[in-house]
Amino acid sequence: MTGIVVLAAASDPRPDDNNVVAGWVGFAVLIALIIAVVFILRSFTKQLKKVDAARDAGVYGDDTADRKDTATGESEDSGTPPTHQER
Repeated sequence: MTGIVVLAAASDPRPDDNNVVAGWVGFAVLIALIIAVVFILRSFTKQLKKVDAARDAGVYGDDTADRKDTATGESEDSGTPPTHQER
């Protein structure tokens, strides 16, 4: 068993520091990943804007006039605090 380890160590020389480089392929992959992240973030912000516009249009069932004040917990149309079902 030790003979195999000695042969493996002898046949696989350690590379120099100058031989191990990322090169142009690594640089291209890095740039491609950065570009992909930029496109994903742009798409994400567009989708969030669509969600905000749909919420303001009342697509999700809550009317903008009946929206609750988050600071006080009271609805805008009445002076009473909301019930558990209204939250």
